[in-house]
Amino acid sequence: MFAKAVAVSLLTLASASVFAADCSVTVDSTDQMSFNTKEITVDKSCKEFTVKLTHSGNLPKNVMGHNLVISKTADMQGIATEGMSQGLEKDYLKADNAGIIAHTKMIGAPEKETEVKFDTSKLEAGGDYSFFCTFPGHISMMKGKVVVK
Repeated sequence: MFAKAVAVSLLTLASASVFAADCSVTVDSTDQMSFNTKEITVDKSCKEFTVKLTHSGNLPKNVMGHNLVISKTADMQGIATEGMSQGLEKDYLKADNAGIIAHTKMIGAPEKETEVKFDTSKLEAGGDYSFFCTFPGHISMMKGKVVVK
């Protein structure tokens, strides 16, 4: 009887880890002004979500820097436009912009990665969210959807 209880407990633990949500994603940015994905999926069972941004390019951030910003889709252009006046030293972001849900710092060669962790309570399932880069002019190509499930 004890052996059966142990076996059932082990199977339950094993199946729980199989169905656990992935609460992180890695997105690569390149010298060709692109992200390697057009969609990030956030599982609402995650209390916190981590976005790791990598840079596989060779150009420095003053030439081809990238960050990753998450906001409501309706707010993204305003965030990017406002950020242009902030300059590289402020990651082309206005720090107190309430529309920014999460953002990484701006990176470029020789920096290879940065990450941001954020509370998923800022996102609603079915909401219209996007991610994008605020380096001037990059938003036209460096953007994608954030899907909350």
